[in-house]
Amino acid sequence: MEKGTLFEATPRGVRVRVRLNPKAARNHIDGLYAGGGGPALKARVTAPPEGGKANAALVRMLAREWGVPKSLFSITVGVSDRRKTLLIEGDSKALLRQLNEWMEITHD
Repeated sequence: MEKGTLFEATPRGVRVRVRLNPKAARNHIDGLYAGGGGPALKARVTAPPEGGKANAALVRMLAREWGVPKSLFSITVGVSDRRKTLLIEGDSKALLRQLNEWMEITHD
């Protein structure tokens, strides 16, 4: 994944970078995080970071927000870290188009 890329097409789907804040007051996608390691979506979930609860809450929230079945998501990097890379399996061109349109509409 290139350092400056939030969404990246792969042969298996699309990779997404996320910076997760567990134990938050509410579940929400806050926009972009521009810290070290390249851009990432800032996301908050109410679940604690114990036993994979925060990761599961993140996947549920993103799946609902993007209209993609949660079974297509996997965390490929950062299972126990705030910075994560997720893979959404499927048609990379269609997913990339969908995610970029979502970014334009919700985070302009």
